[in-house]
Amino acid sequence: MSKQKLHEIPKQTAKSPVDRQERLNLDQVIGRLKALPSLDNCSSVSVRDIENVCAQARVVLLSQPTLLEILPPINLLGDIHGQYEDLLCYFKLNGYPPDTNYLLLGDYVDRGKHSIKTLTLLLALKARHPNNIFLLRGNHECSSLNHFYGFYDECKRRFTIKLWRTFVDCYNCLPLAAIIENNIFCCHGGLSPTLFSLDQIRKIERPLEIPESGLVCDILWADPDKRTIGWGPNARGVSYTFGSDVVSGFLHRFGFSLICRGHQCVEDGYEFFSKRGLITIFSAPNYCGEFENSGAMMKVDKDLLCTFQVLRRGSCRTSKGFRTA
Repeated sequence: MSKQKLHEIPKQTAKSPVDRQERLNLDQVIGRLKALPSLDNCSSVSVRDIENVCAQARVVLLSQPTLLEILPPINLLGDIHGQYEDLLCYFKLNGYPPDTNYLLLGDYVDRGKHSIKTLTLLLALKARHPNNIFLLRGNHECSSLNHFYGFYDECKRRFTIKLWRTFVDCYNCLPLAAIIENNIFCCHGGLSPTLFSLDQIRKIERPLEIPESGLVCDILWADPDKRTIGWGPNARGVSYTFGSDVVSGFLHRFGFSLICRGHQCVEDGYEFFSKRGLITIFSAPNYCGEFENSGAMMKVDKDLLCTFQVLRRGSCRTSKGFRTA
């Protein structure tokens, strides 16, 4: 795809499908969510508010492609897992949409205590500012995992099972991957042995439930592994692991410089693989209160210079940059 065509993409979707009254309602919901105390469980946001947010976000998500093509500057966040205060911290440090652009790599819910607030705020921001925040699907945006890892129970306890189903209907519409400036390939999990053309992703129709195997499953579940050459079994029992040779081959075949993904908790919040051909970003510090990991956000400027903002409980620092192009 030429650079000229890339720059035309935001213009094609510049007009939001959300009308004036709906925008006003979204602004009110976003304002209330931002103002919630850390221990508040969405008391100022009603079921009807959340249902309206999901309905509007669903329209916006389906109006954009399954494989997003995005221009920098943009900030990338990995797994959040219901750690709402940490999500707000990134926004407060760097600005909210539309002042700052974001791409999130999935896993907004489960494990953490505040998945409802986290997902509702992100969907409201998406509906309100469709070309300034982009939400990819993670493997935990899945009904079956929600039953085991907390989101289903949180919805049932604080609201209703019906509301959980509304969320599920919404994240069945999430895109699966993104390309930044025809240079950085982004997804939640990883690569697939069945991925030969990017058009395969572009042609995937949504709404979509996550299958147990195949391309969609791999994009959300696969993991890089230093011990693997080619493709190997995944200890998760789903999808594959892939080696450095697979990363190099993918980058060469499609002309990319970097793969950016989430899906794994890494100690410093980010971790390189395959001679900086792939990076894992994990944005939930002190994950579940059980790990002493940092969280990180990758900032990509207009010249594709990448820097990392590292978040630990009570502190924040920025790393030296590297260039992908």
